[in-house]
Amino acid sequence: MKFGSVDNPEEIEFKLPQDHPDTYSVLENSNSSDLDIYVGCAKWNKKDLKGFYPRGTKDELEYYAKQFNSIELNATHYRIFGEDIVSGWREKTGEHFKFFPKIVNSISHFKRLKGVESLVEEYTLPIRAFEEKLGMIFLQLRDDFKPKEFDRVERFLEIWPEDLPLGIEMRHTDWYNEQAVADRTYELFKKHNVANIITDTAGRRDLLHMRLTTPTAFVRYVGANHETDYTRLDEWVDRIKIWKDHGLENLYFFVHQNVEKESPLLSAYFIEKLNVKLGTKLSPPSKDPEPPKLDL
Repeated sequence: MKFGSVDNPEEIEFKLPQDHPDTYSVLENSNSSDLDIYVGCAKWNKKDLKGFYPRGTKDELEYYAKQFNSIELNATHYRIFGEDIVSGWREKTGEHFKFFPKIVNSISHFKRLKGVESLVEEYTLPIRAFEEKLGMIFLQLRDDFKPKEFDRVERFLEIWPEDLPLGIEMRHTDWYNEQAVADRTYELFKKHNVANIITDTAGRRDLLHMRLTTPTAFVRYVGANHETDYTRLDEWVDRIKIWKDHGLENLYFFVHQNVEKESPLLSAYFIEKLNVKLGTKLSPPSKDPEPPKLDL
């Protein structure tokens, strides 16, 4: 994932900003005392996750789903897959596994949410084949999608099926920096029960916000292939503990890297830290699936 990458991560101030007061208002209205946690990567293919799969692995998704409880499914951003393929993915994974598919780019990037009624139906029909293993669908808007197009977001949420959980990632700073725009947008999200996705990446600290619109935290974390990746995750664990104490119901946390092969290692570290801090019993992925080479 190249978005927000930098050449010298050690020069970046990675401290998380303070929570927006509205976040606590949202969390304290929660009716649940339990926290469901899903941690995963963005891809499962062997080409990207080099060294993750043991030699002889025949089915990458089947193995991946034994190591993680979720996947941020970016493949669905580039094409609409048929129900047969979606059903096949579902059947290869365990009972508690969840898929988090990205909305196809014909809706988000090419049409820019305008006149997409038929496309939404075309996209969501096969996605429903995930059935109980569908976590949350997410919409990522273009970098140049600005608040002047607010009415498109509003219309999109009016036509979006109410029974399909949705998160939205804004990538233009005006959605965050203009207070009136931000308040209007977040009220719209709350009205439609839409999660306000948090993106944490080195080169775009201007997009990092701490404002939840539902009791769900959907975090897209992008490491920099640098030792600071681990201290950044430590701070996230501390923040999640605070949110949990205030009523957080769901955590969807997906780890990306500029070189994706390190994503499973970061994920394992993050899960282990969560288990210590929160008292959870999540199973971390194997850190060393490849058998050691013998000197003969």
